Amino acid sequence: MGLPDASVLERAGLAAWPGIEVEWDGGWVRRAANGYTKRANSVQCLDPSDEGDLDARIANAVDWFTARGLPPVFRMTPLAGPGLATALDGLGWRTIDASYLYAMQLAAGEPDPRGQIYKVRDPAFLAVQQRLAGYDDERLGKLDALLAAMTVEACGVVLHDDDGAPVATALMAIADGIVVTGNVVTDASRRRRGHAGAMMRTGHAWAHAAGARVAALNVQADNLGAQALYQSLGYAHQYDYHYRLPGTA
Repeated sequence: MGLPDASVLERAGLAAWPGIEVEWDGGWVRRAANGYTKRANSVQCLDPSDEGDLDARIANAVDWFTARGLPPVFRMTPLAGPGLATALDGLGWRTIDASYLYAMQLAAGEPDPRGQIYKVRDPAFLAVQQRLAGYDDERLGKLDALLAAMTVEACGVVLHDDDGAPVATALMAIADGIVVTGNVVTDASRRRRGHAGAMMRTGHAWAHAAGARVAALNVQADNLGAQALYQSLGYAHQYDYHYRLPGTA
């Protein structure tokens, strides 16, 4: 059986990584989450043919984000029509953060005995995310607010080293049978020891037991180390995407 197409993967991503405030404009969706990640604070088109009144709709999107104190951002996937890209080019919007969507079929597996599954808002899990990602209290609060908006089954994953210290962590959320992974981070002083892979396998085992049969995640095009890790787990590149912001680089 083949992997889902971009429409299915992107809709699962929207459900798994929610906006706190969501507003639809035809086939476009605007999402805001206090500025925590561009993915949850951007406009995304889910219908390439929905390209009417582009200039007015782009202007409305800019106003929508500005009213919330956020920079206007478009997430440009294969579901964004060519007219939208041309319109943004004409307005001088720049391109940043070239990225890939990776996915794979998810088989049953065994968790690593050093791995632990948490509820996503468990203070112990959030403390690990904060320490390994280097978040200040304000950014951690924004993450917690996004997690509070989740309506799908989700978990936090933490892998501990042999001495009991947390060394790798991630968030996993299941939507439409697809587990979407985000916030993958490894202790910078303990990388290249297999911790991230063991942590991911632990999360995959949880997700398969919870009914997921496909796994997906996003990775930046310049993060070769992460790409090598995910490919070693069985993930494969599905399509490219990037973000557009007003102004020139």
